[in-house]
Formats: sequence, C-alpha cells, structure tokens
Amino acid sequence: MKELTKAEEKIMQILWGLEKAFTREIVDQFETDKPSYTTVATVLTVLEQKGFVAHEMLGNSKRYYPLVTKDKYSDFAMSSVMGKYFEGSLSRMVSFFADRKKMDLNELDQIIKILEEKKDK
Repeated sequence: MKELTKAEEKIMQILWGLEKAFTREIVDQFETDKPSYTTVATVLTVLEQKGFVAHEMLGNSKRYYPLVTKDKYSDFAMSSVMGKYFEGSLSRMVSFFADRKKMDLNELDQIIKILEEKKDK
C-alpha cells in the first residue's frame, strides 16, 4: 500500500463517509477552499490507479467507491508513522504524545484503561 498525499487523503476521508459518490458530491463536501471539479476528478483518477477506489458507470457518470477501508489505511498509516519516527515502538509513540501534547489526566486514564482491557483479553 502507498501513502496518500494530503489531497488524496482528504478525498478518501470524504468517500469513506459517503461510501459511494459522484465527483460533484465529493466537491460539495469541502467546507472551505473547494477544489475545482477537474482537480477532484484528477485525484480520483490517481486514486483509482493506486487501487484505492473504483467506479461504476451510471449513465455517462462515474460513481466512485473505496476499495481500501478506512481501518485498513489507518493501520498502514500508523504503522508507517511508528516505523519512521518511533522505531516501531508503541511505547515511544505514546511517550512522545504524553510529553509533547500535554495530555490531561483523563486522557492518560483512558489510555491506561484501554491497555488494561487489552491485557485482560
């Protein structure tokens, strides 16, 4: 699997939410800085070439749908970040966020609770 550019990821986020969509429907989901129709169409073509989306023809229009689930891409992206920046160590990544992002006690308690639940399984 390949990493997505910011533009590709934004379009995938929209498509994951809509499940199936025409190019115009994707453009309409942008709240600010709406890209042009042709820009979105070009990015969708690239995503299709990369194997992230496919389309079905409805009349003369293409309706796109994701081939890669959000969970599958999230796993890939997080593994990539952990490998690049934290030597594959989850504990280093958690430590980084705890130090840099000034986690409050509630967030730390939630992390501990999640880990304890996973430990009990």
